[in-house]
Amino acid sequence: MAEIIRMPRMSDTMEEGNIVGWLKQVGDAVESGDVLAEVETDKAVMELETYEEGTLLYIGVEEGSVPVNSIIAIIGEEGEDYKAILAEAEAGGGDAPASESAPAEEAPAAAVQEEAAPVATADRVKASPLAKNIAKDAGIDISTLTGSGENGRVVRRDVESALTAAPVAAPAAAPAPAPAAPAKGKDALAYQPFEMGASSAGYTEEKVSSMRKVIAKRLSESKFTAPHFYLKAEVNMATVWDARKQINEVSPVKISFNDIIVKAVSVALKQHSVINSYWLEDKIRYNNDVHVGVAVAIEDGLVVPVVKNSNLKTLSQLSSEIKDLAKKAKGKKLGAAEMSGGTFTISNLGMFDIEEFTAIINPPESCILAVGGIKEKPVVEGGEIKIGRMMKLSLSCDHRTVDGAQGAAFLQTLKTLLENPVTLLV
Repeated sequence: MAEIIRMPRMSDTMEEGNIVGWLKQVGDAVESGDVLAEVETDKAVMELETYEEGTLLYIGVEEGSVPVNSIIAIIGEEGEDYKAILAEAEAGGGDAPASESAPAEEAPAAAVQEEAAPVATADRVKASPLAKNIAKDAGIDISTLTGSGENGRVVRRDVESALTAAPVAAPAAAPAPAPAAPAKGKDALAYQPFEMGASSAGYTEEKVSSMRKVIAKRLSESKFTAPHFYLKAEVNMATVWDARKQINEVSPVKISFNDIIVKAVSVALKQHSVINSYWLEDKIRYNNDVHVGVAVAIEDGLVVPVVKNSNLKTLSQLSSEIKDLAKKAKGKKLGAAEMSGGTFTISNLGMFDIEEFTAIINPPESCILAVGGIKEKPVVEGGEIKIGRMMKLSLSCDHRTVDGAQGAAFLQTLKTLLENPVTLLV
């Protein structure tokens, strides 16, 4: 019996996956544990493994975005007729998209068989989500297209064919059409007709990645839902500066200032449980374990790998783990477990010569720490002016869980730890 492969939910926030490419093709033999395709989630590019054995009979979507639980492949015995099970699954699968591509030898027969099939029902157009999105962006009325997919469903190739044919139908010397009447009300700002793929010397456009969509959604929800307030402190890192040189003389790995900050934050969090908490709408969870997320900038977004039980690890252990996680993040090889479970986040832009900034809380966490660069500045100590190595910290707090005095107490503890780094060894 053929087995249907659906797009799995590879992370707790994943709503759709972007198929980057297939490592197996129709007709290939597959075994349990084989990697079928590479899928970009909202957090990383991950390998899609199969637990079925047999022959890859069908690929539903060659590439592009696919909602979670949509049909993407079928595995069965070689030569097995999978069409009946596919039609049954699609009939009961709600909005799961139909095939965006079909084997070349079957395309003509399918087109003849489905030529008279209706493309729309009374209440909605029968089309895949990807086809709808392309048609919407291109300004095409999808109800006017004839579908070549299963049961007359409009798929991507139908929309692309319409896009290709549209310019040919227009006279070569035809004058530019008069602009349509501007939209009114809530659609007025959205009204901007353009040809898909158009470019000019004035701009370029790029499709929003799955990762960027989730970043936009989650941070917008955080910023406009959680009542943020900000506390700022300045730390003299002169002692840490000298201590780091001594530590690196004996450490098996090179210790960075960020490693020391992660260690100090982890120790401080054990003393201030309210900062190490979650807002869960109807309750507040005070986490006993400390799992610090370290924000890492990658080419098309931002990911936050999590160092588990960071308060229990030595500086050299922290350094090795943070470097390994950052390397995986830049290669989009982080696993879901490596990006979940954080109880507090650190965002450090000091290496970019940023002196001070504020960050948006990563829900359901209660706080995030923004770390600036270390700058040489004159400071007054014991009535004398000396050169200090100053670093600015900004703590963003969710006022639903954290009050100002609690946030200030945490920053005081953190400042003491960093200005007296020997206390991190106790």
